[in-house]
Amino acid sequence: MEARCRILWYPFGTEFPTGKHSRAELTANPPPEKRSRVLAVVNQKGGVGKTTTAVNLAASIAASERSTLLVDLDPQANATSAFDLAPVEQQVYDALIGDTPMRDLARPTELPHLRVVPSGRDLYGAEVELVSALNRERQLERALADIREEYDYVLIDCPPSLGLLTLNALSAADGVIIPLQCEYYALEGLAGLMETVELIRREINPKLALDGIVLTMVDDRNNLSRQVSDEVRRHFGDAVMDTVIPRNVRLSEAPSHGKPILLYDAQSKGARSYLSLAAELIARRETPNDRVGSTPAEDLPAPSPAIGSAGEPDRSFAPIPSPPATGPQSFGGDDE
Repeated sequence: MEARCRILWYPFGTEFPTGKHSRAELTANPPPEKRSRVLAVVNQKGGVGKTTTAVNLAASIAASERSTLLVDLDPQANATSAFDLAPVEQQVYDALIGDTPMRDLARPTELPHLRVVPSGRDLYGAEVELVSALNRERQLERALADIREEYDYVLIDCPPSLGLLTLNALSAADGVIIPLQCEYYALEGLAGLMETVELIRREINPKLALDGIVLTMVDDRNNLSRQVSDEVRRHFGDAVMDTVIPRNVRLSEAPSHGKPILLYDAQSKGARSYLSLAAELIARRETPNDRVGSTPAEDLPAPSPAIGSAGEPDRSFAPIPSPPATGPQSFGGDDE
C-alpha cells in the first residue's frame, strides 16, 4: 500500500501521496474548486423576516431540484419547527462542539432535495462554551467541511444578533443574504451589519460576498415602505434583489402548520415571491459547472414581472458597499 503523509493546514487537513510522485506532479492538479455555495441569512434585528426567508428560500431552491441543506443556527429553533422537526435529541450544537458529524444531523423533509440540520435550546450555551475554544470563529466551517460538497446550496439561518454564532456563520459562508424590512429602524440597523460583514471579510473570510439584500414585508400602499425601498436601491444598486417579498397572511400562517409556504399554499403571493427570489438567485450565481447534477437555471420558470426579474451579472467578489447614512431623513408622509 502506498505510504501517505498528512500535512495539516488549519482548519482542514489535506493528504498528499508520497513515493514516486514529484512535487511538480502533486501541485499540477490542485483540488477541484468548490461547487457548492454556503449562504448566511443574517440580520441582527429581529422581526425582519430572516427565518421566513431562510426557510422558504431553501424550500424554493430545493423545488428546482437543487440539493439544499438548511442549517438552523438560531437557538430559538424557528427554522426547525417550520419543518415540524422539533423536539430533537441531536442538533447543530453537537456538531459545533465536535460530538457528532454534521452529516448525521441532517434530517429529511417533505421536499426530496431539502434536508435540515435542527437547532434547540442547547445552542444557547454554545457561545459560552466556544469562548475558550481554539479558533472559535471557525467551528461551523470545520463542521461543514465534510458535507458541504454534497449540496448545491447550504443556507444558514443565523440568530438575530452579531454574536459568536453569527460570526461562525459568516466565517463559513461564501455569501450573505440580508433580509431587510422596509422600515426606518431596519435601515438604521443595516449600517452596523454592513460594517461587521466588511470587517469579517477583511480579517477572517476574504471570499465573503454580499449575494443580495432582500426587501421583506413590502407594502406598496405604504409611503414609508416605498421610500425606504428607493433609498436602499439608490445606495446599494444591483446588490438589492429585484424580487421583493410582500406582506402576506399565508406566509405568517405556514409555520404554525409545520410547513414552508410552498407546501402550505403554493398559489399564494408569498409562495410565488419566494419562487421568484430563488430563480433570481440561481440565475445570478450559477454557471453549468456550479451544479452538483441539477437542472439548469434557464429551465426554471421566469420570475413574475409583477414580483421581480432575473439575470443579473455575477458579483461574487465585488466590494461590499458602505452603508447609507442613517441620520434624520425625509421619510415622512401619510400612508396612502
